Amino acid sequence: METYVLLLKFTDQGIRKIKETRKRAEGFRAAAEKAGARVKEVYWTLGQYDGLLILETPDEATAAALGLSLGSLGNVRPVTLRAFSSDEIGGVLKKAR
Repeated sequence: METYVLLLKFTDQGIRKIKETRKRAEGFRAAAEKAGARVKEVYWTLGQYDGLLILETPDEATAAALGLSLGSLGNVRPVTLRAFSSDEIGGVLKKAR
């Protein structure tokens, strides 16, 4: 499984319907599971981003599809980042020259 961090910013629609944010997060969790992925954590944050979630997916295409689906609902604009564990970055570093 690959790990991704999605940074989230509320849209105008998302902030107007802020009281539904936990319900929307659970809906995304269910959609991720249906796609063969797993939401490890969901956080609401202060600062430049309004939230983040940590997602494990079987491949990059699944991560991209879930991020696009999430954004298409109109409540948040996600920024998706690939995250590497210590073991994974070790393999990457072995390939670096």
